Amino acid sequence: MTDTHNNQLAVIYCRVSDPKQKTDGHGLESQETTCREYAARHGYDVVRVFHDDFTGAHSNRPAMKEMLKFLRSQKQTYVVIIDDLSRLARDVVAHAQLREAVKKVGAIMASPSHQFREDSDGRFVENVLASSYQHQREKNAEQTLKRMRARCLDGYWVFQQPVGYKFAEINDSRGKNKILVRNEPLASIVAEALQGYATGRFQTQAEVIRFLEDQPEFPRNWRGQVHPQRVYELLNQVLYAGHLEVPRWNVSLRPAQHEGLIDYETFQKIQTRLSGLAKVPARKNLGEDFALRGFVICGQCETRLTSYWAKGRHKHYPYYHCPNKECPDYGKAVARDKIEGEFADILQSMRPSHDMFVLAYETFGRLWEARSSDIQTRKKGWETEVRKIETQIVQLIDRAMEAESQPLVKAYEGRIHGLESRKAVARRLRSPVGVNFDGR
Repeated sequence: MTDTHNNQLAVIYCRVSDPKQKTDGHGLESQETTCREYAARHGYDVVRVFHDDFTGAHSNRPAMKEMLKFLRSQKQTYVVIIDDLSRLARDVVAHAQLREAVKKVGAIMASPSHQFREDSDGRFVENVLASSYQHQREKNAEQTLKRMRARCLDGYWVFQQPVGYKFAEINDSRGKNKILVRNEPLASIVAEALQGYATGRFQTQAEVIRFLEDQPEFPRNWRGQVHPQRVYELLNQVLYAGHLEVPRWNVSLRPAQHEGLIDYETFQKIQTRLSGLAKVPARKNLGEDFALRGFVICGQCETRLTSYWAKGRHKHYPYYHCPNKECPDYGKAVARDKIEGEFADILQSMRPSHDMFVLAYETFGRLWEARSSDIQTRKKGWETEVRKIETQIVQLIDRAMEAESQPLVKAYEGRIHGLESRKAVARRLRSPVGVNFDGR
């Protein structure tokens, strides 16, 4: 039998806990369909639909606040339809707060799966169900954490993939699993940065930053910079050495299932350097005044020489000196022209033979061609990425045009803006500048 309520207006509230369900899944869609069917059966006229992608543990949600604001501005009594009691909240306190908020704005709750009553028995049943949903939510969280910890104990990384890796589904001895695999060209870029710092090619973290900023594929912040904190985390991430540990879950250091970008010995060298004495960040114009700074070592203690300009009566004079206070030659300075002049003489005496020059030329030629081929392959990859992004943008624009909820529209607009930024980067990367090895 169908009930009829002349001129009874209603709104629908739908909620999912995962943002992905909001844009990629059908949780909100199925809830809305069920609620509309219920409204049609009871003669309610649905005027608005509100969508949330927020956990049921809290009452402070964007779409819920928007719905309450809308109802507060209306003079007529509205019916708030929800698919299930758990869509309102999965927490006893949050449930009570929202029920009271809906009541204060003069609205009535309704659901196809639950009969709302205002007597003591009805409130008791409602509180019991709310408590049950809270227990279910907390139990699910506990079980999820246990499963994630168990996977970490088996050597699988369960959190967001670090730069240079991506997740891939493979079949191993334990069945089908998601595992970290190399994500080129980022994997090679990260490996070079880590190797460079471990070997001393990059003396400071500032030099690592400048190296990464020279790589267009490496991610940056909104200012277009590589933040020092990202580099610090990069150098301290044991995942890059094929190991993992999660101290907060009591998961000690252990070999991981994925392939490392560097070996564990290299990672230990990085940690040794990080725990040593801090070095003064290298200046960008270092090579302009002292070309051999950081490359020449002291003959007494093998410490890398530093340099400075000494002030004279009429001008400044460039010098190299040993910074080690324990060295017998500490404080002794050597003129820049003397050291760099002797170095130039050494280079003159090390001219390669004709055969060696021809071999080197051919070797560099092959490397150059390989690099050129790699660039062309990456260019095709970026062209494919541009087309893929453009398709995603069109789909999101269509969804935004059909959306009724303002928060949902804003969510689509945010994703579209992010995709436009990615497309701009991809377009720039698909047009590399190249030259032939013969100089043309």
